[in-house]
Amino acid sequence: MSFPPRQFDLLIFDWDGTLMDSAGVIVDSIQRACEDIGLAAPSDRASRLIIGLGLIQALQTLLPDLPADDYPRLVERYRHHYLGRDDAIPLFDGVADGISQLHARGFQLAVATGKSRHGLERALASSGLGEWFVATRCADQTHSKPHPAMVLELIEELGADPARTLVIGDTSHDLLMASNARVASLGVTYGAHEPDDLHPHAPLALMNSFAEVHAWLNANA
Repeated sequence: MSFPPRQFDLLIFDWDGTLMDSAGVIVDSIQRACEDIGLAAPSDRASRLIIGLGLIQALQTLLPDLPADDYPRLVERYRHHYLGRDDAIPLFDGVADGISQLHARGFQLAVATGKSRHGLERALASSGLGEWFVATRCADQTHSKPHPAMVLELIEELGADPARTLVIGDTSHDLLMASNARVASLGVTYGAHEPDDLHPHAPLALMNSFAEVHAWLNANA
């Protein structure tokens, strides 16, 4: 198969809701954790909106009036519910083959995620995708999204050109991170956030499945 001339060299993927179908488990774990410490469970919509942020930042955004001493207990309960299921969370259809094919085409592939380093390492190992990514950044290593640090650090580490870097993600936090780093972005609508959340951040396109992501990258990246 022949491909058009390449315009991007570095593809930076979000993880949860972009490569792995984990948004539902994250929402359920947040809601159960809240109930465990005697709080009303937040709505699905409110819980989905904070996906993509680092865990502490996400919970502080979701529950800004919670006393500071209660956040560690809430984090512990969230991890209890999430970690019991994370090994069984599937990749979206087509991700395993698509990522390996993008690697074979010579793209540099990286991950920028709100997960912790430990959490991403578990996910990379359980999914089998770890061998394809040349660099990763997590929320407990640097500034959380939508700060541009993850993107800028990956660009510096890999010696990439910002003008030839593309961020792919399912949340407004991903796309705003890309905008703040002054790189292009591609939005996906099958994860945590709705299309109306993504449109304001001017992605090059919105994709409705990972198959569409892969096809778009083959045709345009």
